Amino acid sequence: MDLNCDMGESFGAYRIGADEKVLPYVTSANIACGFHAGDPAVMRRTVTAAVQHHVAIGAHPGLPDLPGFGRRAMQITPDEAYDMVVYQIGALQAVARAAGAALVHVKPHGALYNMAAADGDLAGAIADAVRRVDPQLVLVGLCGSPMLTAGERAGLRVAAEAFADRSYRADGSLTPRSEPNALIVDTAAAVEQVLDIVLRQRVRTIDGPDFPLRADTICLHGDGRHAAEFARAIRQRLDAEGIPVAALRP
Repeated sequence: MDLNCDMGESFGAYRIGADEKVLPYVTSANIACGFHAGDPAVMRRTVTAAVQHHVAIGAHPGLPDLPGFGRRAMQITPDEAYDMVVYQIGALQAVARAAGAALVHVKPHGALYNMAAADGDLAGAIADAVRRVDPQLVLVGLCGSPMLTAGERAGLRVAAEAFADRSYRADGSLTPRSEPNALIVDTAAAVEQVLDIVLRQRVRTIDGPDFPLRADTICLHGDGRHAAEFARAIRQRLDAEGIPVAALRP
């Protein structure tokens, strides 16, 4: 099982997340590429830190919305989605190459991720962008979503993702952040959700029965207040259960 974290989301004078405290416990880093968060210096520092911790590097392209942190839906065409993703992968790819590293995966961020999880045309455009930049990259998407189907159709290796710090609805979708109890803030609850996903291939939902899912990677949000605590507790419990934790591979 891969344990990934969204990070590199500081920019300019603004510091977001505790990346240096999370990196010792995760196996993959989804690094912001400057649209929803991040900037060239932050990208360089985050890539360098990931390399030092032997953490796989992935691009985390989002919508061009710094004030909204890329979490507000925008009306974009598939062509616009394609261009945004190519541009952002290319930026992080150059930063990684300059550091003597290489990208392993691509995971869309925030609203772009959620939009593509419900819109096959957007998902197809994102998958095509990834394939044309580098067909060896792994495309990460929500378990059971059109993103995974689009990636497979494009000939990409895909990784189904579940979340340690987000609650689920009965249909297997994430509870919108605008609704109560969308975020899991208790460490024990986050650990238990991860164990349910990894060992039992299911997740509890807030409005119905358990939902079955199979995941290849578990996500933590690096901007979450409890990110470092969650990362440490989850990794320690997975290790204690004898569950191998390893990065995604192309």
